[in-house]
Amino acid sequence: MADGFPGSVPVRDSKVPHGPVLAFPPTSWASFISELKADRRD
Repeated sequence: MADGFPGSVPVRDSKVPHGPVLAFPPTSWASFISELKADRRD
């Protein structure tokens, strides 16, 4: 995940630094992270 991209959350595999990037809208990324956190509590 990288900062500094308004309106987008770019994500890539840190083991492949020059590989492809997925870009998500901030609201979708926030929902994804919320679900991950909720699953940890279950």
